[in-house]
Amino acid sequence: MRKRIIKQNILITGASGFIGRNLCAFLKEKGYGVRAAVRNSVRDISGVDEYFQIGDIGESTDWLQALAGVDTVIHLAARVHNMGRDTTESLDAFSKVNTFGTQRLAEKAVNAGVKRFIFISSVKVNGERTEVGGREGELKEAFSERDAPDPQDAYGISKREAEDSLASIANEIGLQTVILRLPLVYGPGVKANFKNLIKIASIGLPLPFRGINNQRSFIYLGNLVDAISICITHPKAVGETFMVSDGQDISTSDLIKMIACAMGKKAFLFSLHPGILKALCKIVGKTEALEKLTGSLLVDSSKIRNLLGWKPLFTLEEGIRETVEVRGRRSEIR
Repeated sequence: MRKRIIKQNILITGASGFIGRNLCAFLKEKGYGVRAAVRNSVRDISGVDEYFQIGDIGESTDWLQALAGVDTVIHLAARVHNMGRDTTESLDAFSKVNTFGTQRLAEKAVNAGVKRFIFISSVKVNGERTEVGGREGELKEAFSERDAPDPQDAYGISKREAEDSLASIANEIGLQTVILRLPLVYGPGVKANFKNLIKIASIGLPLPFRGINNQRSFIYLGNLVDAISICITHPKAVGETFMVSDGQDISTSDLIKMIACAMGKKAFLFSLHPGILKALCKIVGKTEALEKLTGSLLVDSSKIRNLLGWKPLFTLEEGIRETVEVRGRRSEIR
């Protein structure tokens, strides 16, 4: 008689978000029981078996029902936007959700008998840029798990503090923890900076980015959910922190060309002195956006590849093409 294989029950926080929706559908196809922890009354997430409306995440969130019978928690939910200018208030606001909210969830997970806790963190724990000095900026080695954390903003600090809390809980109680630090994630439905890059590439007007010689790492959504899936069961993932990326670093100018090509367009780029470009962006209040476009941020994802045997399912080109094609189909529907 064939032995019946019983799949795990997974609780995913932030299930209604960009990553969460895709992860729920992906894990359901793998045969997992999928529970979604959502802030409000969302009920349209593909692959979800049960919904739990938990409201705001913080030190007093009630996780009792959502965690009952759960084997693994994948904690995606986080505060990501700086709503104010005051640094102290901002850190308090981020810590409330990202640090103390994560700590409470982990503690309640232990009480509920959860075996494994996968925490989605950020490369911002390491820092903001991988370049130093020089007129054009000099590239240094990519961020890795071995580097001393150096978060520069409230979001990065709160994520680092959450990682520390999880380490303490794991050491004291024995919860199996896995931490994934991510660079910018892109894929169908992407918003914010990558969405802006797609808009820029689709304009067809000359753009002053030819002289930008930076390098950046990204992670395609399809590759990310696969990496998370492996971390659910792999015994060597326990207690580890992993940097995850597509493994194909690219400059902003080449990325724009790739996006334009995927849309059947041609990118027209010209060089503009960096000082002039910075001055123009400062005038229109886009200095921070320029820094993210022109700065370098590299991650070394060799650890997860070597230790867990993980390989990206999609190339950068394939991920860009799928992102752009899905966006185009949605635009046609509208």
